[in-house]
Amino acid sequence: MNDRIARAALTRLFEPGDRVGRALVGRLGAYAALRLATGAQPVHAIPEATVEEMSEALRRWAPRVPELDAEKDLATIERLGGGFLIPGDEHWPEGLDDLPDAPYGLWYRGNIDNGIPAPSKCAALTGSRDSTSYGASVTGDMAYGLAQRGICVISGLAYGIDAHAHWAALAGSKGEGPATLAVLAGGLDRDYPSGNADLAAAIRSNGLTLSELPPGSAPTRHRFLQRNRIIAALAGATCVVEARWRSGALNTAHHAETIARHVAAVPGSVHSVICVLSTVLR
Repeated sequence: MNDRIARAALTRLFEPGDRVGRALVGRLGAYAALRLATGAQPVHAIPEATVEEMSEALRRWAPRVPELDAEKDLATIERLGGGFLIPGDEHWPEGLDDLPDAPYGLWYRGNIDNGIPAPSKCAALTGSRDSTSYGASVTGDMAYGLAQRGICVISGLAYGIDAHAHWAALAGSKGEGPATLAVLAGGLDRDYPSGNADLAAAIRSNGLTLSELPPGSAPTRHRFLQRNRIIAALAGATCVVEARWRSGALNTAHHAETIARHVAAVPGSVHSVICVLSTVLR
């Protein structure tokens, strides 16, 4: 088993944010970590996890072990017109290396020939799913203008601000590199939300949909929150257009701030129920 297959298996075995799993990979490497986690080699403690933490992790992973079939997952993503990137690959996004918990690999669908631009050539636009007309207008202007200047717009394919950002970037594209990339919180065999399937297909015409989760994985609240760190890492700057006080958009901004990315916000209309964020992100 090579490193690519081992990492593909780990994306199904370990949840994003699994501290013990990440410690194992950091200490042993992907292949040895997979063997230990699946019981193929004797379990032993590591400095980063106590015996109790390791035992609990093994119980947590055990139900997933019979489901592991990395070669099947790799064949599935290939049939979908995509692939699986790992660190060291030509198209591995350099921005992900700034994360303390970088993905074990990155599943993609779309036009990989255009690559994934460096963070200096990307900006993330994010915000509320129940956006206002004001937010939609501002997002459209920003995304269109960024695309016209050759800046790739990163977002999450959600309804509201995300969708407006993707569509406007596609409209503003000059055909030089990907206009926009979407990072999903589930497997790429299913565009989520399904109402944005046409948008996802349009993005893949010259860009990519991306996920750290293998085909067949369902999006969950925890996975959405973990997904946001990837959006933040891919972009040199993250702008929150509109968001409520407790929102995934703010979570993305905080991830960006943690890895020393630029964070911006658009002041909201005083007539909107959406929170004004200019004082939140100072």
